[in-house]
Amino acid sequence: MSLSAIGIISALNECVTLFQWAKSAISSLHSRWSGSQEQNLQDRVLQLESGLQCLRDTLPAMYSLINKAEWRSHNDGVASLLPNLKDAVSEAEDLLDEFRWYEKKVQVEGNASQFPFIDFFATVIQGSFNKLNDVQLRLNHLSRQIDTMVLHGVTHRFDKLVRPETTSLPNETKIFGRDKELKQVLGFLNVPANSKRRRATSSVNASTSAPVSNQVSTESRIYSLPVLPIVGIGGVGKTTLAQHICNHQRVKSHFELIIWICVSDDFDVKRLIKEVIQSCTGKVVTIDNLDFLQRALSNLVTNKRLLVVLDDMWDDALKENEQCWKRFIAPFRSVQEGSAMLVTTRCPKVTEGVRTMEPVILEGLKDDVFWNFFKSCIFGSENSDNDPELEHIGRSILPKLKGSPLAAKTLGRMLSMDLQASHWNFILESELWELRQEQTDILPALRLSYMYLPFYLKQCFAFCAVYLQFKILAVSILKTLLQGPSFKRLMVDM
Repeated sequence: MSLSAIGIISALNECVTLFQWAKSAISSLHSRWSGSQEQNLQDRVLQLESGLQCLRDTLPAMYSLINKAEWRSHNDGVASLLPNLKDAVSEAEDLLDEFRWYEKKVQVEGNASQFPFIDFFATVIQGSFNKLNDVQLRLNHLSRQIDTMVLHGVTHRFDKLVRPETTSLPNETKIFGRDKELKQVLGFLNVPANSKRRRATSSVNASTSAPVSNQVSTESRIYSLPVLPIVGIGGVGKTTLAQHICNHQRVKSHFELIIWICVSDDFDVKRLIKEVIQSCTGKVVTIDNLDFLQRALSNLVTNKRLLVVLDDMWDDALKENEQCWKRFIAPFRSVQEGSAMLVTTRCPKVTEGVRTMEPVILEGLKDDVFWNFFKSCIFGSENSDNDPELEHIGRSILPKLKGSPLAAKTLGRMLSMDLQASHWNFILESELWELRQEQTDILPALRLSYMYLPFYLKQCFAFCAVYLQFKILAVSILKTLLQGPSFKRLMVDM
């Protein structure tokens, strides 16, 4: 159960105390009403208490439904209903907060004969809290509508349009500002400066003196494949760094096999082992028996020095108490010493779960390097002679991008479409989320991280976003006022 659901249940338990107090208060003040009025009041209190208990059962299910719906938000029907469901849940939470406020008021202000009950009676029983049933009906109505869109059993998987499959071939011909990290990874891989491939006794060398079944020297094997995570936020360049490592001449000369697997959030052990086997042999594997697949992979990689890259791993890899990860890694125990695995991830949990040494952490690019990269994204070359006005606007855009290569690449593409100052100023004055999302990969990439937040952190994120939006609006209004004629006249008068 999420922390948010636990908090709601705790709050509702607190409200039970409030209604126990209300029932006691009605009994102690029975002289104010006739018997039928007193009974009616008791019935209303019971009705409200029952409504809150119903909300107690409903809200945690609504949180789960919102999570499911967000994975299907590319569906137009779901996308149109999801904001309404979130709004109804917020309304229910606001209602609950008001009940909790009355609970605290009763605790502070005194006993049943004093003002709190009269206030409670006028406002709660006869007033605005009668909307409890309306909120419940709205939640029920929306949940039924979304349920009809077959959300039951939704598998949490990234849409390939949002997170396309990656390969070992780099999209970028040059890598910017990663010399330190590249050197760090090459050091981990123990790649010699003058790299002629060093091989242990292989089937080719040993075939003249031993049968195939006895040709493997156990002395060269390792029993725990070294794993180095490359960690950073979405779009910071983890995959690009891994691609350049795979295509580094010294690396290609050092390893017999370089295997690239795009994991994403579907850590299906059988699928991944099949892809590794296919990468080694070039043949599609149709057998689905896990034991067969593990043994086949073990035989293929035995006594070979190989580099395995698992790109874009998520928490899904550590499911079943890390048993999935252990099943996948098991066949690599027979590889030759010097083999290694690189894992790119944005998840600290994955980093701690798979690493055998300190991870390489990628931060945003530094200013000078970032500007050169940004220019290359716009003009195709970092050495381009630019219009001074455009360069001034470009440098003003740069701080918005926070050193993110993905942001520089996508904004650079948008700027290159129109080399007019008016277009560049429009980009400068826009917020990233205001830009057309089919033209930029920034928000889709960051959305993947949002999807894996616990529900209570998603709510915190939404609150911060609303606060930021109001802050931006306030600054915009202030800027408009300061530039207006009234302010200018005031300055002249002063």
